[in-house]
Amino acid sequence: MVGSIVRQVEPREPQASRRPPRRPRRPNRYHHGDLPQALLDAALRIVKTQGTEALTLRAVARLAGVSQAAPYRHFANKEAILAAVAEDGFRSLMAAMRESVQACGDIPLARLRAVGIGYVTFATSHPSHFRVMFGRGMADRSAFPTLRQVASDTLAMVVAAIADCQRAGLVRAEEPAEDLALTAWSSVHGLSALLVEGVLDRPAAEVAEMVTRHLFLGLGVRQG
Repeated sequence: MVGSIVRQVEPREPQASRRPPRRPRRPNRYHHGDLPQALLDAALRIVKTQGTEALTLRAVARLAGVSQAAPYRHFANKEAILAAVAEDGFRSLMAAMRESVQACGDIPLARLRAVGIGYVTFATSHPSHFRVMFGRGMADRSAFPTLRQVASDTLAMVVAAIADCQRAGLVRAEEPAEDLALTAWSSVHGLSALLVEGVLDRPAAEVAEMVTRHLFLGLGVRQG
């Protein structure tokens, strides 16, 4: 073909992808393992500000800043997260009682009183925990064996302190230590509840000292 012009077409460069660049992923707010604690903290804040009745897993998720499905990875329902809060509370209660006992040496009577003072100190310092631990929602602990065990371990500290006093001849030994521990626990727990609910307008340390002192007089060895 005369006069035909061969047109050379330069190879086209591949078009750049029209997809917008991906945004960097937002870092997860919670690292692996600390989401349960964040949920427990949120649950406690709800109990403190609105009461146990207002606690729901949705409310916990909203306050913790996670999806509504996130709490269900760790807690099946409201009762389960309440049980976890209560269990955490009992562990902290035992720690408070041990700290109080360690400060008074090896004198059995002083150690028994220290257990009671540590109990009151914990209750007045952690009222939200205290309300959950002994609230109606946790009256039946049969579905939560770990909670039931840690609660039993807490009472066992009172039993052990009374047994030490019995061996030292300071508390009557004719009655089981478990029965006397129930008496002591009821007295100290009642005082703690009165202080937590603001019924008593007196310093917690002052009334704790008084009640534990008078409690020993009731548990002491009977004369004659």
